[in-house]
Amino acid sequence: MTRAAPPSTNKHAALVAQACRRIEAADQPPSLDDLALQAGLSPFHFHRVFKAATGLTPKAYADAHRANAVRASLARGGTSVTEAIFDAGFNANSRFYEHADAMLGMKPTQYRAGGVDARIEFAIGESSLGAILVARSQRGVCAISLGDDADALLRELQDRFPRAELIGGDPSFEALVAQVVGLIEQPNLGIDLPLDVRGTAFQQRVWQALRQIPAGETASYAQIAQRIGSPKSVRAVAHACASNTLAVAIPCHRVVRSDGALSGYRWGVERKRELLSREGAGQ
Repeated sequence: MTRAAPPSTNKHAALVAQACRRIEAADQPPSLDDLALQAGLSPFHFHRVFKAATGLTPKAYADAHRANAVRASLARGGTSVTEAIFDAGFNANSRFYEHADAMLGMKPTQYRAGGVDARIEFAIGESSLGAILVARSQRGVCAISLGDDADALLRELQDRFPRAELIGGDPSFEALVAQVVGLIEQPNLGIDLPLDVRGTAFQQRVWQALRQIPAGETASYAQIAQRIGSPKSVRAVAHACASNTLAVAIPCHRVVRSDGALSGYRWGVERKRELLSREGAGQ
């Protein structure tokens, strides 16, 4: 089921999109008052509109954007952690290190080294949609993958965290895997899992919007672009959906083309079709 956005929503989406561009272009995050003034809204109203459109407060969006800049700089190499922090707009090391774990999922030096010393538990099981891999960092579930080849799922995890310590889950971890399998079997019921969500600021906005789509309903890529305040970023929304590494927990299977047809899905279009069928049958 798809719904057209009301005119006020489109106007707010444009204002939020402009605010996002200002935040991304600024050396230091603009204040809430400045952003609200530019949008022609009161700070309280602007804060509410911004969060409704992106799923993040203006401050959280600015933090996510700067965190992405740090991630990109550390991943490129050739720079120190301190240089990466200041280049991203943090005016003091302490401001960054207060939130480093939440931003990177590990210490900055570990991230730069490809996840070295990071400890990730994982297990591979079976579901009615094929093999399933579940992985958990210290922050929460960082991967839920589906496929026909269990070995391929493990190789993908190793590629994402090339120098992390991957550890087979103990018996207590199997209970988490069972929860995830239950989510696959009955996705309409939902489940509250602690997630370790890692992505760019734009991806974070898209994934937050996906989690707001009720089971049994779908939204088009264009509608998601509108909801996050970037109406012209339909292709980028599709790319963010394809970059999701948490099957069903972040329900990218609920996003379809504007004509309602199914398009690509990281874990196969037939799995997407089956998940939507299960959710529809549960309504």
